[in-house]
Amino acid sequence: MQTTTQTTETPSGFTKLGLSEVTLLALERAGFQTPSPVQTHLIPPAMLGRDCLGNAPTGTGKTAAFLVPIIEKLDDRERGVQALILVPTRELAHQIGREFETLSHGRRLRAAAIVGGESMFKQIKLLQSGCQIVIATPGRLMDLMDRNAIRLDKARFVVLDEADQMLDIGFRPAVESIMDACPTPRQTFLLSATMPREVRDLTRRYLVDPADVRLIHEDEDATIPAIRQAFVMVAPERKLELLFRLLEREQPTRAIVFCRTKHGADKVGNLLRNDGFKAEAMHGDLSQGQRNRVLAAFRSGRLTTLVATDVVGRGIDVPGISHVVNFDIPEDPEHYVHRIGRTGRMGKDGAAFTFILPDQGKLLDQIEKSISRRLDQDQVEGVPTLLRPMTAPKRGQQGRPFQGGGRGRRMAPAAPQHRRGQGLPVGSGIRRKRSNSPQRTS
Repeated sequence: MQTTTQTTETPSGFTKLGLSEVTLLALERAGFQTPSPVQTHLIPPAMLGRDCLGNAPTGTGKTAAFLVPIIEKLDDRERGVQALILVPTRELAHQIGREFETLSHGRRLRAAAIVGGESMFKQIKLLQSGCQIVIATPGRLMDLMDRNAIRLDKARFVVLDEADQMLDIGFRPAVESIMDACPTPRQTFLLSATMPREVRDLTRRYLVDPADVRLIHEDEDATIPAIRQAFVMVAPERKLELLFRLLEREQPTRAIVFCRTKHGADKVGNLLRNDGFKAEAMHGDLSQGQRNRVLAAFRSGRLTTLVATDVVGRGIDVPGISHVVNFDIPEDPEHYVHRIGRTGRMGKDGAAFTFILPDQGKLLDQIEKSISRRLDQDQVEGVPTLLRPMTAPKRGQQGRPFQGGGRGRRMAPAAPQHRRGQGLPVGSGIRRKRSNSPQRTS
């Protein structure tokens, strides 16, 4: 087993966290220099063996915060499952797997992603060959447990990532069965960007005297300050036109456009692609192979616009996502937090725009209440601006001034207000080509 000896030879801000030299070198090799707040507060108690409850904005390094202390304590001579990480989506499982490979550099450790939509036979073979850490979605893990294809009796570490969703009523029965199958005592981690009070109350069942790393308190902004957030009021028949004009104005390096339904994602993706945008849709009806190919193209830059449902609202960590557009406003404010958290990650700037229909003022109010701030209202040239159908803002809820669009351009000054039914003729989109636009294919 690797020892945890402190060193000052590696020029890293992680040297004060009691990590071994091999971990410090892996962190340095991966480009980590200074620990984020959640890493600073969570790694030390985790190294001492304490259970941990982590609540921090998405994109602030929570994955490394729980992986680093677990990697430090894994025994590379033991080939059985020592650590179990439960996640809600396949994409998040693979994302954590990639980060594990990076952070475990220099050690003889193996991880297996056990998720639905992929070959169970290959996963069983992978488990039989030996691995210290399993990253799994609950459904597939339960299938393997029913087949006696996996043993959890030596799992000394258990993580519930995106704990709010894992403890939601949809996942909770499977999660409870899996947790009951894991031995005690063990070290347990629960982490999420959103932690409602009812979920926090549920954690008492799984955690013993936990270190409560709560970097988002009630009545505080649950989003990352570096993300510029705005909404645009729009008539239903002008949403597609608004999307086209917004992307033309902002010129994002990479953007995710969120739709509520799979059909809607396909429709918007097809229209963008037909107009010359390098866009593809991604949702739960795609096979895992198709989802992997779309994500690989998005990561490499062959695609610059990903049109998706909430299947990518969690777990997608693609460098360089400059913009998130909520083409359909999420009905759950927590989904808003996770969606826009795909941009502005690890100190980078980002921008998030949400389209609001005239009858959706209440949903906007709920989002602003959830994140404890008001969104700024934007308007896009060529699309009529509608009045916000809501009451006057409450004291203390004013948002920060929204400064500019993509690539340093300032937004146009506010235009005169138009009521629904006035303004430009109805249109489903625009068909303007720009050969110098990085969004368009050549």
